Amino acid sequence: MENHLKRFVLHLGLERNLSDNTISAYENDIKQFIAFLESQLSCRKPAVKQVDRLAIRHFLSHLKAGGARGSTLRRKLAAIRCFMSYLSARENLKHNPAVGIRMPRKARRLPSFLAVEEIDRLMELPGRGDFAGARDLAMLELFYSTGIRLGELNGLDVSDIDLFGEVIKVRGKGRKERLIPLGRMATRALKTYLTLRIHLLRQRKHIEEPALFVNRFGKRLSRRGIQSVVKKYLTQVCSVKQMSPHILRHTFATHMLENGADLRAVQELLGHASLASTQIYTHVTGERLRKVYRQAHPRA
Repeated sequence: MENHLKRFVLHLGLERNLSDNTISAYENDIKQFIAFLESQLSCRKPAVKQVDRLAIRHFLSHLKAGGARGSTLRRKLAAIRCFMSYLSARENLKHNPAVGIRMPRKARRLPSFLAVEEIDRLMELPGRGDFAGARDLAMLELFYSTGIRLGELNGLDVSDIDLFGEVIKVRGKGRKERLIPLGRMATRALKTYLTLRIHLLRQRKHIEEPALFVNRFGKRLSRRGIQSVVKKYLTQVCSVKQMSPHILRHTFATHMLENGADLRAVQELLGHASLASTQIYTHVTGERLRKVYRQAHPRA
């Protein structure tokens, strides 16, 4: 199955044109499934013909018993389905054992988000005048101004930023490009940061570095580096469980809808393929309205 997996990974990149992150996730999920089969079948290299519906169900049950969430189980099954469909089409697998296995239910948890006052405090935290502070503020403002994903911000180059037109070009899932307007505060923060970025790159002799956000060595700031920066500031203004940049994406969408933005427009800005993914934020705003109503109405 390892050889089949290698060809499958190439297929995802060259023919399906999936993002590197999606390909990596699929590959890791299939490798985990293969490792499970090896332990269950007591063999080092299980054959494709040894995979049946029962083996897939046992794998999912094993993950669930280990505490895996419904969303994780759905992703694992989706990866296995895709792999088996590929084998059916390309490797002469007569029967796809993943067909007919129901997707685990997906829990609809309301996303966490920051209040406007918390956003204001967040943007006051980075230092002013130095490279690190200017970069951190530009990242925070960009996350909140555009609602882009961590991977999308990490992949931005300077050439993707149009400060005159106040717009950025983002490559999202499936390498699909979209243009997103920049807010005035984000534009101002980026202008300040880009000036200091040039000085740093000249000092480090990396003037040709294309990455928008760089570390102190003049190289592209890693995803983990971005997460660390955002978490450092979030811990000072809120107490949500997951201190990730995604909370700023949730906040962007929530605040847009609360202030009258069209749902379809927010879908386009977020890069959601389905409107259903965006509608979760209508539940968030609805919950807030009900909370305000219960607190304020005498007969609530």
